[in-house]
Amino acid sequence: MTGRSITLSRLIGAPVAKVWRCWTDPALLPQWFGPEGFSCQTHDIDLRAGGHWLFDMTGPDGKVWPNRHRYTRMEPPNRVDFLLDAGAGDEAASEVVVTLTAEGNATRIRYQMTFPTLAARSMAVGFGAVDLGHQTLAKLSAMAQSQ
Repeated sequence: MTGRSITLSRLIGAPVAKVWRCWTDPALLPQWFGPEGFSCQTHDIDLRAGGHWLFDMTGPDGKVWPNRHRYTRMEPPNRVDFLLDAGAGDEAASEVVVTLTAEGNATRIRYQMTFPTLAARSMAVGFGAVDLGHQTLAKLSAMAQSQ
């Protein structure tokens, strides 16, 4: 983790096609996305380059965070790029690049988030973004293995 970025990596015990489906199936993505104890309420979802996912993420304490993913690149079955922010009017988007690479019958996921400023990255690290990100990848792993 250097500069404005946080990079997470995990080996998922499922083939790339199953992990890709978890990222691109509108029925599956909201089921696993987010840390343990968090849920997603989708308002609109269009999982393609030029599309977006508008949703509220609700924490275990009931706090709600508006989210928007604006998809800028989809290269099946290996890459998803999107801008992450809180929705319309939020100019401080983070850039996210997700890559999926086959390692035998498993998939290596690399999730890199680049924040708009060093201060934004520091704030995210301060509230536990790294641990919460690893929890999210664990949920993705469980979902991909169950498909």
